[in-house]
Amino acid sequence: MVARKKIILLGATGSIGSSTLRVLREHKDRLELIGVAAHSRHAELAQICHEFDVPHAVLQDEKAYQSAKQAGNFPPATNLNCGAEALAELATLDAADIVLVAVVGAAGLRPALAAIEAGKDIALANKELLVLGGAHVIEAAKRKGVRLLPTDSEHNAIFQCLQGHPANQVDKLILTASGGQFRDTPSSELDHVTPEMATQHPNWSMGPKITVDSATMANKGLELIEAHWLFGLEPERLEVVIHPQSVVHSFVQFIDGSILAQLSPPSMTFAIQHCLLYPDRAPGVEPTTDFRTAFSLDFKAPDFNKYPCLQLAYDALRSGGASAAIFNAANEVAVERFLAKEIAYLEIPKLIEHSLSHITAPQLPSLDQLFQIDTETRAIAQTHRFQ
Repeated sequence: MVARKKIILLGATGSIGSSTLRVLREHKDRLELIGVAAHSRHAELAQICHEFDVPHAVLQDEKAYQSAKQAGNFPPATNLNCGAEALAELATLDAADIVLVAVVGAAGLRPALAAIEAGKDIALANKELLVLGGAHVIEAAKRKGVRLLPTDSEHNAIFQCLQGHPANQVDKLILTASGGQFRDTPSSELDHVTPEMATQHPNWSMGPKITVDSATMANKGLELIEAHWLFGLEPERLEVVIHPQSVVHSFVQFIDGSILAQLSPPSMTFAIQHCLLYPDRAPGVEPTTDFRTAFSLDFKAPDFNKYPCLQLAYDALRSGGASAAIFNAANEVAVERFLAKEIAYLEIPKLIEHSLSHITAPQLPSLDQLFQIDTETRAIAQTHRFQ
């Protein structure tokens, strides 16, 4: 009998965590969950620990940790801890084979780097990991000889299409985007968009922040930056096309003009399972695309006037240094403020642009400098007021 892979899941109560648990339920003979973490949803984390007999758990939020202790709803056998240091310790458990990083935001960077230093393979479900600390993460992974396995559907598609093909045979990468919930909405009507409207995605079931990012295409901008670090291509060889059906997840175009694509229904379980079982494959959690049923696949170029966040991401990627980190932090704050109804939908890219133009950063920032820039950006984006 083949030993089960031992999994650490950071961000267990979010949408990625939920999809990961579906994969784990389907493949209990192959995968074992030995550690979980969440920010504050302690009741849900406790349920996961009960269902999967998880020996180690971490809550990032101190108040949630105290509430969990008072509730006493974790299994007696689960070792529950709290805070950033505990999160890093969880990511470096000796028994772990792979750490799936789905913690939202910059909080995922330090535990991911700790896991890499401990020689653990990383399943990447946190864009900020490479957007904020790409140079440091890639250098550490190469030095320690660990694998970075992308669980974003677009990057996972590229990863699969590149298998067996030398880098010098690749011409460009083409990431697909649904275009979000306002894809067919005239630009003149976007000033009326509310948070309730922006958190309803036509294809994907995701959390509110990433759903808004899909609408603005800031999410695709972050994925461009992530693709640059994962696959080592310059911005001019990274393209985005709008594909409303979300069935083709990305293309790889080779120097001879041939193009490979990866297709599957719009569910994260496909990419997550591929990473957790890699290099093996097994039956999926849900049915795949059925070509006996008639359907259409459409593609078109994005309108950068309608999606200024995508243009800002390209600009940040070309600028290099800490520009991508500034883009990411400013976007996070902008979305938070939009969801809180502090700013309008069309002010999200304006706040990002304001932050990019008001912060001077070194071209080769250290990790500590990146965290300082992240903090500074958030302060500027939080306090800026539009006239």
